[in-house]
Amino acid sequence: MNPENIFQNALLSPCGKGLGDLAAGQRVAAAATLGWNILREDVSLPVAVLRSERIAHNLAWMRDFIATYNVKLAPHGKTTMSPALFHKQLAHGAWGITLANAPQTQAAYHHGIRRVILANQLVGRGNMAIIARLQQDPSFDFCCIVDSPSNVDQLGRFFAAAGQRLKVLIELGVPGGRTGVRNAEEQDAVLAAIARWPQSLALAGIELYEGVLKEEADIRAFLQRAAQQMQVLQDAGRFATDSVILTGAGSAWFDVVAEAWSGLQIGRPLDIVLRPGCYLTHDVGIYKAAETRIQANNPVARDMHASLLPALQVWAYVQSLPEPGLAIIALGKRDAAFDAGLPIPALHYRPGSAAPAAPAAAPAAWKVTAMMDQHAFMHIDAGSDLQIGDMIAFDISHPCLTFDKWRQLLIIDPSFNVTEIVETFF
Repeated sequence: MNPENIFQNALLSPCGKGLGDLAAGQRVAAAATLGWNILREDVSLPVAVLRSERIAHNLAWMRDFIATYNVKLAPHGKTTMSPALFHKQLAHGAWGITLANAPQTQAAYHHGIRRVILANQLVGRGNMAIIARLQQDPSFDFCCIVDSPSNVDQLGRFFAAAGQRLKVLIELGVPGGRTGVRNAEEQDAVLAAIARWPQSLALAGIELYEGVLKEEADIRAFLQRAAQQMQVLQDAGRFATDSVILTGAGSAWFDVVAEAWSGLQIGRPLDIVLRPGCYLTHDVGIYKAAETRIQANNPVARDMHASLLPALQVWAYVQSLPEPGLAIIALGKRDAAFDAGLPIPALHYRPGSAAPAAPAAAPAAWKVTAMMDQHAFMHIDAGSDLQIGDMIAFDISHPCLTFDKWRQLLIIDPSFNVTEIVETFF
């Protein structure tokens, strides 16, 4: 089957995880007409849901934040790998989408994404071939990062044979970090390699990922190094594109990156591009901690009188009450992230009751203590009013590793009606 048809004609299985009763081959497009409601048990649990009002809030918050700093946004799409969500981000001011590899880029392209930063090295003939095919479309704007003469020569040779020119960004790195050139000597070697391929490679800017550092002072020094190198390269006439890119910022330090680079001018049109991906759904764990720091330290965020809101939850049933003090929940490592903190019970609902509520017990009394593939062990206090078949909504930490466990996620309104089904393409 043609790969484009796979992407364009994907159909839902009637037994898809986290869905309701669908006829064979029924499409997702008319989700709002299905009349599903989480509380009526119209869908199969466990199910991952996105709260529409909070998604809308987070989209508007980031749009206003980047506008205040006059920088651009290319959210990291590997967080959700959901083209429907990519388009919501673009509709709220995103300049493009960041991705991590060639197959992700191909999936995004086949769903209408036309500007991509590949925040990774493009390595391997099969991956290069994917990008070369996409670059046959003149409307497709793409760049990737480089940090070694070897990779530069591989790219130069391949795209020369393809009769194309590839835009590349030099990646800066730090000792003990991830990828990226560590010093001036390594950078000069990469620049010399790029110069060997003037017809097939075009230097278009600098990229970094500050998240490998933990201290703000070190991050600011790293950002300053990048800004200085942009000017050095401009003065040396190294750039080969009319406008250039300076890009960084994961989901934890985007405020510092915006503050450090906003207003930078180098004598050539410059796009300063931030790449946070997790702002869309936020969380109650690692990114909540980052948000607390941002609200305390960043004047723009404080003046907005609001913060990002956790919008992703996983609902599951109480499956067993095998002994006092223990509830087994039909939720496991196949359903929710567990690497940065276990899911946290946020809402309790008994089918047929009026409305969900926060757990009646003290927060510490209901706590997930361990997870297996399909089970969560939740400690409960002796007086907990909990029954088999009760529904619990869990907040999560680290949305990236929750999204990639779901082929579909449901967007729900404040009344828990399903208004949209979004697909993922991991």
